[in-house]
Amino acid sequence: MNILTKSFETNYNTAPFSQIKNEDYVPAFQEAIAETKKEIERIASNPQPATFENTIEALSFSGMQLDRISNIFFNLHSAETNDELEKIAVQVAPMLAELSSDITLNYDLFLKIKEVYDQKENLNLSPEQDTLLTKNYKDFVRNGALLSDEKKKELREIDQEMSVLKLNFAEHVLADTNAYQLHILKKEDLDGLPESVIEAAHELAKEEGKEGWIFTLDYPSYIPFMTYSSNRELRKELAIAAGKKGFQDNANNNEEIILKIAKLRHQRAKLLGYDSHAHFKLEERMAQNPNTVTAFLNDLLAKGKPAALKEFAELSQYAKEKDGLDHLEKWDGSYYSEKLKKERFNLDDEKLRPYFKLDNVLNGVFDIAHRLYGLNFKEIQNIDKYHPEVQTYEVSSDDGNLVAVFYADFFPRKGKRNGAWMTSYKSQYIKDGHNERPHVSIVCNFTRPTSSKPSLLTFNEVTTLFHEFGHALHGMLADTTYPTLSGTSVYWDFVELPSQIMENWCYEEEALKLFAKHYETGETIPMEYIQKIKDSASFLEGLATVRQLSFGLLDMGWHGQDPSSISKVKDFETKQFEETAIYPDVKENVMSTSFSHIFDGGYSSGYYSYKWAEVLDADAFDYFKQEGIFNPEVAKKFKDNILSKGGTEHPMKLYKQFRGKEPSVDPLLKRAGLI
Repeated sequence: MNILTKSFETNYNTAPFSQIKNEDYVPAFQEAIAETKKEIERIASNPQPATFENTIEALSFSGMQLDRISNIFFNLHSAETNDELEKIAVQVAPMLAELSSDITLNYDLFLKIKEVYDQKENLNLSPEQDTLLTKNYKDFVRNGALLSDEKKKELREIDQEMSVLKLNFAEHVLADTNAYQLHILKKEDLDGLPESVIEAAHELAKEEGKEGWIFTLDYPSYIPFMTYSSNRELRKELAIAAGKKGFQDNANNNEEIILKIAKLRHQRAKLLGYDSHAHFKLEERMAQNPNTVTAFLNDLLAKGKPAALKEFAELSQYAKEKDGLDHLEKWDGSYYSEKLKKERFNLDDEKLRPYFKLDNVLNGVFDIAHRLYGLNFKEIQNIDKYHPEVQTYEVSSDDGNLVAVFYADFFPRKGKRNGAWMTSYKSQYIKDGHNERPHVSIVCNFTRPTSSKPSLLTFNEVTTLFHEFGHALHGMLADTTYPTLSGTSVYWDFVELPSQIMENWCYEEEALKLFAKHYETGETIPMEYIQKIKDSASFLEGLATVRQLSFGLLDMGWHGQDPSSISKVKDFETKQFEETAIYPDVKENVMSTSFSHIFDGGYSSGYYSYKWAEVLDADAFDYFKQEGIFNPEVAKKFKDNILSKGGTEHPMKLYKQFRGKEPSVDPLLKRAGLI
């Protein structure tokens, strides 16, 4: 019997990774899809009148086994992939797209849902039930339930084609990332690089049986090189290699793929009666429409651009005085920013690293979660891991109840995509009186330990860990009845609030003292460093803001209009960046062909949500600061109204229940030093 389709006889009902073979996946998907179809058929053909319980609730709990298999497979496909998993993904994606279409285009099922929806006012539903019913009804309408058979067929074909295109896009980005190496043989080419970075590059070369030092496009290798290497030509080479992922004359070129995805998304939106993909997506967001998003981004751009231009002029002048540079290029930005920051604040990441040993930072974030939300983390060795480096924890409340199982996977390796993300292997929900607890995972790509040093994080990596842990808390503290509304299943422009608010604790003395201790001496980070971290928090924030806004506007460019006239990705992108371009353009580079957030992840028409959530997080943290950053009443309000509620009510309602008012943009502008 297939290990994936029987109940897991494991501790905490966790995924039995070591027992799963690659050949188990396709039959397991086939079996679980068939079972889901039967469940749907039972609901759709039930001769009894449709009720909330026999239709909406039954639908919410259908396909649970398939969800579990999908979570395991696609999480590994991102964190621990190989050629075989890539092939399986291409095989499975259209099967899942077809099932999704089978469900949302099932007219008998829709009629059952409509029957319940039409009597909504008389059903005396709880807020969560009301949300679930409305969401189900709208999901079906938004996914073609009212279309003619001919148009339903067209929609189905679009969804299947897009599911494969997105996978191809991701595979190409990963392949181009893995294909490039900067192999250095001369010691003088390492000038400026910190010892820890040189050591890591040497160990990588050794692993590959080569002399010298190897640098890659993985962030823990790429970012320190761009920040510290005094060899401008090598910085240029590395930057151009990073910027042309998916934009080269090779088998991994993504230009045709993204043009196809954008056109299919638009076609799909038009088919469903929307003006554009962005109109379709934003209907189910706090922002609601593209005009609001564009106005929001342009308003912040008007406030941020003067600061960005001033900062760029300062940085250019600094580079000219320092090294006689006439023009600041993209590969100079991080290098001179770090030098100027070091001079201005007498602070650099390498001076901070010894205070941010990964184990200490992790224990620090656990301690903060305990002080705020009463959570306890105990490392356990009695559950399966998908890679030996993964750390596993039992999370419990102060009264000893299981809250969650937590997986943490911190270091880059082949087969793991770049970046950092939170995901889950099992959702939280309540069924038959039992509160099923979630299995939550964070995946990062941090600086590896070396033979002489433990993993010492840059401050940026510290904030990344806190960010992903904020998402994890949203998953771990979920307390809803229905899995489809649990944890991070919220409006996309609300999902970043729990993650971004956590980053604020990284800048607070009271929090830093808990974990920022020198890895050799145990000495707590000096007060002057803490002050410098705070003072430097808004350093070059104008440039950072404009950069972030440029990504949001590029996303809206792809998705807020008819893309059928776009023929050249580079030309289109250059036009989109007209208002936000600060650095000179690099002809060999585009961003879109590796912009995974919008072409592979779920951020299409949603990239603005990082900035949108920053408004929420700055306003929310302002409340914490007024009352104390570990204030139990404020923490309880945040837990009860935001973290535990998932998507059970409209986010603005939840936010106002927590904060007592709508968010103000002023705390963000103050924090960024823009007012």
